[in-house]
Amino acid sequence: MKDDAATGQSSASRVLARTRGALGHLTLNRPEAINALDLGMVRDLARALDAWAADSDVDVDIVVLDGAGERGFCAGGDVRGLYGQIASDDAAATAGFFLAEYALNARIAEYPKPFVVLADGITMGGGIGLAGHAAIRVVTERSKLAMPETRIGFTPDVGGTWLLGRAPGRLGEYLGLTGASMDAADAIHCGFADYFVPVAHLDGLREALQTRADPSSPTEIVLLFDETAGASSLEAAQGWIDDAFSADTVAEIIQRLRARPEPEAATTAELLTTSSPTALTITLEAVRRARTLPDLRAALAQEYGLVMWFAQTQPDLLEGIRAQLVDKDRNPRWQPATIDELAPDLTASAFSFVPSQPLWS
Repeated sequence: MKDDAATGQSSASRVLARTRGALGHLTLNRPEAINALDLGMVRDLARALDAWAADSDVDVDIVVLDGAGERGFCAGGDVRGLYGQIASDDAAATAGFFLAEYALNARIAEYPKPFVVLADGITMGGGIGLAGHAAIRVVTERSKLAMPETRIGFTPDVGGTWLLGRAPGRLGEYLGLTGASMDAADAIHCGFADYFVPVAHLDGLREALQTRADPSSPTEIVLLFDETAGASSLEAAQGWIDDAFSADTVAEIIQRLRARPEPEAATTAELLTTSSPTALTITLEAVRRARTLPDLRAALAQEYGLVMWFAQTQPDLLEGIRAQLVDKDRNPRWQPATIDELAPDLTASAFSFVPSQPLWS
């Protein structure tokens, strides 16, 4: 693989950018961290996409994005870095990362050339922001997709609420509040992916996208490798999920779950009682508001206000990261600890928060 002179990336970079004929190939190259995104990686991706879209000397017709290693495509953003920024009260650094990341998410969704993402393995949080908005989204038998932010006292972002709000029935509320993982069949059913290609055929797919002898359309090429993903367990469970997660509030959702006969419903209820009440309440409202928004950019703007509200005003985000990733005691002490203790104006406060630096200029 050769380096791409248009982007100036080296082979040692955390993002590999190279051209093969008319194929632009991007690879997240941080396998030791399941390709978790830092600011430099976000900027490298944006730089490559800008170069390939604008430079007439670079004849790129299709872009493919994948991840190095066998563990996953992208485990999310650099949460430990976010922890350090919040702990040191560095709001400018926090805003800088999210501004760059969300601009990249929108850039992928609006890219003028076919954009193919191979979401093989773990694809969570920030990984959903890269994969979920691409024109052609491929998953494999190893794929595990999720938006697990409520487990660290946070809320789905990177356009996640836009996708969650458009999942069938109330699966968006279920996935957003629980952080549950989707396999390939679930991801396709929920609108997070389009095609299932077995891992053994990914190299063949990459080669076919590069050569494009016949057919020439990237969608038609992917269809040559597409197979049936199997039955979706979420589709099978949609009856009890829709019943419970159509309730107006988190407390009522938990109440309905406990009244259901399915063992999975009771397990879900108990899971929700261990998550941040603040994160659950805001996430429920965010998914439902996103359902009425006109486009992805509007959803990203809403999410940006919320993530900065969490980062600058709410102790649960710092505490959640501490419990899960820093001290790893898995025993977060949420403030407040119960839904009943939440302030009456919590939702209004979160959705009216105005960051010091706007998302879109």
